[in-house]
Amino acid sequence: MHHCTVTLESPLPYHAPSSHPIFSPPLHPRHFILPFSPPKTGGLHHHHHSVFTCKGIQLSVPSHGSASLVPSNGNGAAIHDWKLRSVGLKSIDVATLGNLCVDIVLNVPKLPPRSREARFAYMQELSKSPPDRKYWEAGGNCNMAIAAARLGLHCATIGHVGDEIYGKFLLDVLREERISMVGMSEDDDIVDSSSASYETLLCWVLVDPSQRHGFCSRADFSKDPAFSWMSKLSGEVKVAIKQSKILFCNGFGFDELSPGLIMLALDYAVDVGTSIFFDPGPRGKSLMAGSPEERQALRHFLKMSDVLLLTSDEAESLTGIGNPILAGKELLKNGIRTKWVIVKMGSRGSILVTMSSISCAPAFKVNVIDTVGCGDSFVAAIAFGYIHNMPLVHTLAIANAVGAATAMGCGAGRNVATLDKVTELMRASDINEDDEFWSELVKDLNTEEITFLSKMVINGRNIQVNHIALQKVVSELLPKLENSWLEGKVAS
Repeated sequence: MHHCTVTLESPLPYHAPSSHPIFSPPLHPRHFILPFSPPKTGGLHHHHHSVFTCKGIQLSVPSHGSASLVPSNGNGAAIHDWKLRSVGLKSIDVATLGNLCVDIVLNVPKLPPRSREARFAYMQELSKSPPDRKYWEAGGNCNMAIAAARLGLHCATIGHVGDEIYGKFLLDVLREERISMVGMSEDDDIVDSSSASYETLLCWVLVDPSQRHGFCSRADFSKDPAFSWMSKLSGEVKVAIKQSKILFCNGFGFDELSPGLIMLALDYAVDVGTSIFFDPGPRGKSLMAGSPEERQALRHFLKMSDVLLLTSDEAESLTGIGNPILAGKELLKNGIRTKWVIVKMGSRGSILVTMSSISCAPAFKVNVIDTVGCGDSFVAAIAFGYIHNMPLVHTLAIANAVGAATAMGCGAGRNVATLDKVTELMRASDINEDDEFWSELVKDLNTEEITFLSKMVINGRNIQVNHIALQKVVSELLPKLENSWLEGKVAS
């Protein structure tokens, strides 16, 4: 056994205790936990709501479909028509599947050793006693849900948390952020609630003096997913998926849930007209080389997802193609339902590839403090644009802004971007244009419509590319976001 001494210094600002103390009797995580005052869903118009009850679950359902924030361009009209038909009456904008955890964020003298045995010993040393609550933060898919809720979307998380102090903490955070929780476990699941396999998953987020990050959790040291004892979708989970416009899944969900259970959720979402967003993340590469069940699940997601989100490295690892636009086109070609492939390129920006168009948006210039949670925040804003049928380059612009605003803070969870930070960044309108990089990226593309977000539009600059002025995009986005804040939809 390796022993080490860890100095517990939080890199996060202290959060005041919840008005619902973690030691008070919580609502059981097997049931829906609804926000006290659910935010209005849909566009900028007020909606009348009806209420129905299913298996004791009360849901508020909009009586009318969501209004569009921005008129669609011709390229997105067919997609929007399809989305309107599939959405029907859906009261939840975005539901996340699995990957619910509590991050324990600590400053440490050095990151854990690389060897599996040494890292396990390191984690065991950390786990001997619960660190002070000020080091705790909601993690995993909570990041995406919180960022989406702060944009005014009605969000739900589907997953498992235990009955211990960490589970109660996570439920409190979700409740404070007005996010619904749907527990996946049922009374007939074969597991003792006092067993370690039932406990909320913890992720130790370790930050060294150079601001490098190390991560470890018990899922790293188990052959099976943390909650492999769950094997079916409960009635409550099916209700939540059916009532959601988008079901978001990422590769880290495989650390908790079996491939079979995840595919059940995916297939059910397809059956009930819920759009699927999938971000394989760093786990994409290991899933490709994983068990037959993992490989099958990955292939299924790549074919059946409506929107794929990847970094340029992840896109290359899945396709073998270095150019992110060509890699996106390959993923589209091999998909069955795939409509958008979005490639995140860090400080370069992002691209959105459809069968008929390519949209490019350089990143906003910011002083980066911490990149944890940036990708999750980015996805939340993509969902915002997708649901509201925004022009594609507008969707990328707001996603880049939300991701960058998160990078300006410290840590994820409740530290992800607020609306105030996002609007401040967009007003500054300072983007990282690199004409040489983008010209090289699109030089051999002659058939697709290419739209590019620019600080200024110069006529005749490139006949192939349709340049859209950043100021025009910002002027159209800011009133929508600010109006959402004024209506109380956003927890800023």
